[in-house]
Amino acid sequence: MKTTSFALAGLALLASKAAEAFAPHARVGSANLRAGSSNLVMKDFPKPNVEDTDNYRFAEAMSSSFTSSLKVQNESQKKKVAIIGGGLSGLACAKYLSDAGHEPIVYEARDVLGGKVSAWQDEDGDWIETGLHIFFGAYPNMMNMFAELNIHDRLQWKIHQMIFAMQELPGEFTTFDFIPGIPAPFNFGLAILMNQKMLTLAEKIQTAPPLLPMLIEGQSFIDAQDELSVTDFMRKYGMPERINEEVFIAMAKALDFIDPDKLSMTVVLTAMNRFLNESNGLQMAFLDGNQPDRLCEPMKQHIEARGGKVITNAPIEKIVTKEDGTIDHLLMRSGEKITADEYISAMPVDIVKRMTPKNWQNMPYFRQFDELEGIPVINLHMWFDKKLKAVDHLCFSRSPLLSVYADMSVTCKEYEDPDKSMLELVFAPCSPIAGGNTNWIAKSDEEIIDATMGELARLFPTEIANDEKWPATKSQGPNGTAKLIKYSVVKVPRSVYAAIPGRNKYRPSQTTPIPHFTMAGDWTSQKFLGSMEGAVLGGKLAAEVVANRALGNADKPIKEIQQDIMEKAAAHVAAEPIGIKGDGAIAFGAGATLGKQNGDLLKQCDPIQFASSEEYAAAA
Repeated sequence: MKTTSFALAGLALLASKAAEAFAPHARVGSANLRAGSSNLVMKDFPKPNVEDTDNYRFAEAMSSSFTSSLKVQNESQKKKVAIIGGGLSGLACAKYLSDAGHEPIVYEARDVLGGKVSAWQDEDGDWIETGLHIFFGAYPNMMNMFAELNIHDRLQWKIHQMIFAMQELPGEFTTFDFIPGIPAPFNFGLAILMNQKMLTLAEKIQTAPPLLPMLIEGQSFIDAQDELSVTDFMRKYGMPERINEEVFIAMAKALDFIDPDKLSMTVVLTAMNRFLNESNGLQMAFLDGNQPDRLCEPMKQHIEARGGKVITNAPIEKIVTKEDGTIDHLLMRSGEKITADEYISAMPVDIVKRMTPKNWQNMPYFRQFDELEGIPVINLHMWFDKKLKAVDHLCFSRSPLLSVYADMSVTCKEYEDPDKSMLELVFAPCSPIAGGNTNWIAKSDEEIIDATMGELARLFPTEIANDEKWPATKSQGPNGTAKLIKYSVVKVPRSVYAAIPGRNKYRPSQTTPIPHFTMAGDWTSQKFLGSMEGAVLGGKLAAEVVANRALGNADKPIKEIQQDIMEKAAAHVAAEPIGIKGDGAIAFGAGATLGKQNGDLLKQCDPIQFASSEEYAAAA
């Protein structure tokens, strides 16, 4: 403890000197962030050195194995692999299998690739995205894949900062500034100590000791905290309560669209461990355009250039099995029967549960999926008739309703507009499972936008106009003139799996008990979160299972199944799988602007999304 105190005291002294030595850097993050003073323009920063970490070296070595030790040695080892799902995990899986010399064929049910990162154009030609997606330096598998595809230039790196809205000072922001040249973990500690607005020095010192085991014991300590929520962990280890309202609420909603009292501490520690140990781990980048064209298309081209295929508008009707439980074929909705040497599911967990064949349902491996479910989230696009004084970065809103947001007209080249702003915002938590009091998925778009306008009026008190169309803005003063001219509400009823306490042990291995059937997806067992990085790694691990098997090696082991799952599996009454009803994003586990047709479909296939808080609690 004394060592920690001395180290923090030293950092505090360094922070005071750094505040002087790096004053120009500090002003970028402070003076220019006050309401009415920001006049920032789009500015990209050089790509940080993301390669000089153990995690990147491991990711790079794993990638290289597909063109060396895991590569087919003769034609007899080459496998035709059917991959169900064209999200990031399915595409990453196909990419690495094609590198190893196999013939992957991706079957995507929708007319667009990307899954949870999919995007499409509306009638005006504006891009509508499923989510606000940020790339971190601490995404080693993603960064390695960008290098392999030679598309690093498509990332727009931002200044190494974290920007927080000040709840108690509407219109003002504060930052954590990462000083160039200071290595991890000292740059993280210094960034916190230099910030004088969010926590007192005493609170900062009190926060540090509970996090030390994460650095000393590593993954074993991190994994052991999965049974605790963030707030449980704080109280167990005597962390100051204000760290929750100042940092953890924003962090929890950004990581998993969920409040700290619902989120597993393992998720926060996993993220913090990466950010504390990697000097550029927290530096953020925006993709320079829409995800399907700028990320998914290069993956598709890579796969097809090596003999694979990526097929859209190809929904699976059911997985048809033989009497012994092995797969006979995939039955498409078109009536076509797909046969392959290997089969991989890259579907979301909620869709897999609906597709699990009857003679697999009593297997403990598949019963553990009952403990996992996607969490609802809403992504908003809001166009204003004039430029807001936004910053060229991601902002943590620290709002009760909003998670993070960005002015895409400033941060992203494809969406650049010198005259108007387009905010993209994550509305979370939006359901009781995420800790919210209101089931926002069931609300109308107008109700959601009005609530958001109220929050934006608080965030931009001198800019957002008093607009009678949106009652939540009625308290705005006469100086506010920016009016909303267009909006889009994208609802994702089942996004990344809800990382509530105790779920990690139920995330399945990529190896399954079914011969020649492998599981991919960000929800499968891997050391990163349910995220873009987790999706790429989950797909990569699934490819490794298949490539390893093709060489005649023993299968990778199946992850240990919990005893409670064994008992549930034995008592389960198997039935014919429910299957997938309808078409489009909502049917296949992604997000969409609902409308009546999608809304009716959601009410049929996932009625809990329209339940009241009381009904939701009773069902849980």
